[in-house]
Amino acid sequence: MNEVSSLQASEKGSEVSIGVPHSIEAEQQLLGAILTNNDLFDRVASIVRADHFYDPVHARIFETASARIAKNNLASPVTLKAFMEDDSGLAELGGPAYLVRLAGAAISSFAVRDYAEMIYDLAIRRELITVGNDIAAKAARVDVDSEPKEQIVDAEQKLYALAEQGQTEQGFQSFLTAVTDAVKVANAAYQREGGLAGVSTGLVDMDKKLGGLHRSDLLILAGRPSMGKTSLATNVAFNIARAYKKGITASGEEGAIDGGVVGFFSLEMSAEQLATRILSEVAEIPSNQIRRGDFTESEFRRIVDAAKELESAPLFIDDTPALPISQLAARARRLKRTHGLDALFIDYLQLVRGTGRSENRVNEISEITMGLKAIAKELDIPVIALSQLSRAG
Repeated sequence: MNEVSSLQASEKGSEVSIGVPHSIEAEQQLLGAILTNNDLFDRVASIVRADHFYDPVHARIFETASARIAKNNLASPVTLKAFMEDDSGLAELGGPAYLVRLAGAAISSFAVRDYAEMIYDLAIRRELITVGNDIAAKAARVDVDSEPKEQIVDAEQKLYALAEQGQTEQGFQSFLTAVTDAVKVANAAYQREGGLAGVSTGLVDMDKKLGGLHRSDLLILAGRPSMGKTSLATNVAFNIARAYKKGITASGEEGAIDGGVVGFFSLEMSAEQLATRILSEVAEIPSNQIRRGDFTESEFRRIVDAAKELESAPLFIDDTPALPISQLAARARRLKRTHGLDALFIDYLQLVRGTGRSENRVNEISEITMGLKAIAKELDIPVIALSQLSRAG
């Protein structure tokens, strides 16, 4: 093992000396175990990929072995020799004899998953260094086409993608597992008031129609101007936030067991106007009366009580006008990372900006809608977007 390590250290030269996170030994143990027993590959296939290996020769060995195992062919030092005989990197490490040494040095096949997780962890650390260097290099270049705000959005997107890596790679599951999960959802719906599988809107008739708001769903609430779309959306958003209870979810993680944390993009009215609307709904006093200060002492007490109730509700409002879809996605990610996020509202769809690549407004709206659906799937939350229908339609 020491001979192999010294060979690779001399090959990489100064690259090793700068302390880039890696473990040659873990990579050798993992590859050796797989070459000795191909059945071990299934234990690590969902964790580690070829590009997670620090040593490029190890990456090619893993890739070649993976390809053979995928075809139900044997991957051993003998079979891999034919495919890697001309590999210059392998030749520097001793040629095909290196494959034999890898297999011979594998002494901990039972810990193969631990090695895979270690290789993955170190790969993510190296990726973080790369992203950090890239951010620093872009920031150092004063370029008219690269505004600081755009760079921040781009950096957040890269970091979020890095943070979420490996979380959605579930692969196949048995039908028994799927049925068990379905029964759990049905049981949760039965136990919950109203018999819902999704997040309750707080409106009985709406819940009956939708079965609650479901993760990864994009709902479009469309109507002509002044038909009460915003009023309905604020009502639902507050109901979800008011019902929020934190605890251990069915998946065993900490999160919302009832209601949820709500994000509300108010692109038309200010946060103060939206808060007044919600205050009006809760206190049951018309918003124009609240604005004029035209209320009795008992009504004022109701307003104060409603305000106290609103204070504790996890409802976050962003009233930045004409937000591009990329900024909207970045801010939603940031909210989920810092406070959690269980439902997202956009008021309204036509006030969101596209990337600017499409001159056709219909295509731009289509692009924005696809962007909102992508946010719903990426953040695993329901997204409710209001849409303005023309009066002429």
